[in-house]
Amino acid sequence: MKTDIHPKYNDAEIRCACGNVIKTRSTRSTIIVGICNACHPFYTGTQKFVDTAGRVDKFQQRAAKTLAAKEAFDAKKKKKK
Repeated sequence: MKTDIHPKYNDAEIRCACGNVIKTRSTRSTIIVGICNACHPFYTGTQKFVDTAGRVDKFQQRAAKTLAAKEAFDAKKKKKK
């Protein structure tokens, strides 16, 4: 068998955006995650809403525009009959 083919396996930290730090072992020294078991809604039982860059607002505005255009089209179609 070949020798020295496996990477180094050292102590590591998993850091969450909420500030939670978990000690483990990995080939990387630091792993940064966006959500962990201490802040995930499934484990905490609380609803937490994170909106990055107003994406939800943009989607809702687009949906409202589409609905308004559809209603205008349907009204125009009824008017022709």
